[in-house]
Amino acid sequence: MIQRRKSRTVRAGGVAIGGGAPVTVQTMTNTPAGDFAAALSQTRRLAAAGADIVRLAVPDEAAAGVFACLRGGGVRIPLVADIHFDYRLALAAIRGGASKIRINPGNIGAEWKVREVAAAAKDAGIPIRIGANGGSLSAALRQKYGGPTPEALVESALSQAELLEACGFSDIVLSLKTSSVADTVRTYRLAAAQCDYPLHVGVTEAGDAYSGLIKNAVGIGALLADGIGDTLRVSLTADPEEEVRAGRELLGTLGLDPRGGVEIVSCPTCGRTQIDLISLAARFKEACAGVDTHGKRIKVAVMGCAVNGPGEAREADFGIAGGDGYAVLFRRGETVCRVEEGQIIECLLQNLREQIAAASE
Repeated sequence: MIQRRKSRTVRAGGVAIGGGAPVTVQTMTNTPAGDFAAALSQTRRLAAAGADIVRLAVPDEAAAGVFACLRGGGVRIPLVADIHFDYRLALAAIRGGASKIRINPGNIGAEWKVREVAAAAKDAGIPIRIGANGGSLSAALRQKYGGPTPEALVESALSQAELLEACGFSDIVLSLKTSSVADTVRTYRLAAAQCDYPLHVGVTEAGDAYSGLIKNAVGIGALLADGIGDTLRVSLTADPEEEVRAGRELLGTLGLDPRGGVEIVSCPTCGRTQIDLISLAARFKEACAGVDTHGKRIKVAVMGCAVNGPGEAREADFGIAGGDGYAVLFRRGETVCRVEEGQIIECLLQNLREQIAAASE
């Protein structure tokens, strides 16, 4: 059991962040900022894929109208305004109905501008995320630390938090991302030891859907295993829906996803394999994507032969072990029946439906 770091609680819309609440999954739309219809369509898809919170870029005041559009279109999950350079954009987003504001400590401007944003957010009852990264460091911090070190990032974020606290504003979330996995982990560990703010974790500029996924899995996984992290984004140069699915998979792997889900365990295949296991595993994964398991984590084994079947996969709720053109179905390590290769997917889905029905009783 992972022991979660204790942090204060903030609320973005109806979603709690920190304070022991479930770790939430975030992503960001990538539709053109002025195309509200595209943003609405994509946000609906992201919510259906399992996103708890969605962030949208606000590069100009007109773009702030997206929040009213999405609310009018029936979007109910929290929406975050991503603000850079112009504090007035934050004010416009708050007026438009944003559930949370993300500001960068290095480019929002003079102290009085930060105070304006803090006052507006406090009146609206929404939190502010301070997003520190290497590009946001002040010249003074760069000189003090010799570059964007973990210590510099933590000081940058906490200094901005101190300013917000001095304004009487304390509903704060911190993020301290870098593109280096090792530096990201070290930075968050330093921050976790120095404050009780909820932490938004992730590895920034991580790369494409392959290399980026590996970087995020290592970095975010290490932090979550330490109990650090209250909300996350798996940043990928890919469709945002891939970010959401990856985030859910990360949480499920660590037993931190309250939605449950289907966990598929499958062997890497070898010379003993006599069925098309690679195709079977892929088809079954696609068939059960997004299946509602009513909060239960159901483990299904898709194994190549008897060696890796009921024995090694004994802890699975059920599964199959391949033979020559057929498979045997087993439940909790006990063989149930033989299944012809063409019927394997339907057999697995039927057993999954039975498991879900039993879980909901």
